[in-house]
Amino acid sequence: MSGNKIAVGVLGATGMVGQRYIYLLKDHPWFEVTFVAASPRSAGKSYRDAVASRWLIGSDIPAGVADLMVEDASNVEAAKGKCSFVFSALEMDKDAIKSLEASYAAAGIPVVSNASANRWTPDVPMLIPEINPHHTDIIAAQKRHHGWDKGFVAVKPNCSLQSYMMPIFALQQAGYPIKRMIVTTLQATSGAGYPGVPSFDMIDNIVPYIGGEEEKTETEVLKILGTVQDDEIVNAAGPLVAAHCNRVPVIDGHTACVSLEFDLPEDKKPSLEEIERIWTSFSALPQELKLPSAPVQPIIVRHEDNRPQPRRDRENDKGMAVTIGRLRPCPVFDIRFVALSHNTKRGAALGGILNAELLKAQGFFDNL
Repeated sequence: MSGNKIAVGVLGATGMVGQRYIYLLKDHPWFEVTFVAASPRSAGKSYRDAVASRWLIGSDIPAGVADLMVEDASNVEAAKGKCSFVFSALEMDKDAIKSLEASYAAAGIPVVSNASANRWTPDVPMLIPEINPHHTDIIAAQKRHHGWDKGFVAVKPNCSLQSYMMPIFALQQAGYPIKRMIVTTLQATSGAGYPGVPSFDMIDNIVPYIGGEEEKTETEVLKILGTVQDDEIVNAAGPLVAAHCNRVPVIDGHTACVSLEFDLPEDKKPSLEEIERIWTSFSALPQELKLPSAPVQPIIVRHEDNRPQPRRDRENDKGMAVTIGRLRPCPVFDIRFVALSHNTKRGAALGGILNAELLKAQGFFDNL
């Protein structure tokens, strides 16, 4: 292993999100992949052979990982001594994921998860580091609850939220609370994993339904904006969110069309100029700590009539910035805008890596 890097593992390493973790971690300054695990079908093969016909990233398999032996993810003992913590990109039944992630934590191996299974576990933080880094305070209670010494579980939220969460948080933090909002998402096909949505459904078409996505889009915001109280995270009371989630023929990049109403008297609501100032000046703990995967400018505002666009804007600042355009008055609510984020970077693997960087900076990987 190189220098003083932390040895990490990837569970579900052969799937689309797992591959993205492998690729994005290849030159990471803090972490190095030393353990890969997947289903029994892939176990016992080299990583190169396990993904031979289904490596989906537009680059070669990182040399340091290609010859690693793939382990059965259900064999927790195999990870001991090979990695200090794991990224979970497991694709299984939710109860099975919850149980397996708990098994790793019980074995003293922290889990930084991309899976949804533990998002609503009361003592598991659901992190967007620019918004709720203090939610890691709940980890001590989580460890006490389970009797875990070094292990714990932390998760990231659904990819559909990433486009609008930072913009609304920046406004609320600036003193402009939001009462309610309507969000229409236009979500990329890569969000469905591989092989994903059949081409017959996506070419010349839009699918106006993504199972479970609207519920996640409407409710996860409340936990992210919630507060740590005693041994649980208590949801925020608002804002009220109504969502329409649509699958569109785009490979990467989730777009959200947002209309919102402030919970303020008319004369206290911000002007469009003030809103743009708040967004473009927004900075948070990841920027202060200069975490390796953090965007320098988390929110970018475009003024062209036809931006943001997935092909033009999804890679902004390593694929970690939220790009906003078409900010204008709303005749039904107060304002409306269009926001874009990269669903497999900010919304998946690189967002998980940023969570791990935050946890490291906060000392959670010390003495593992």
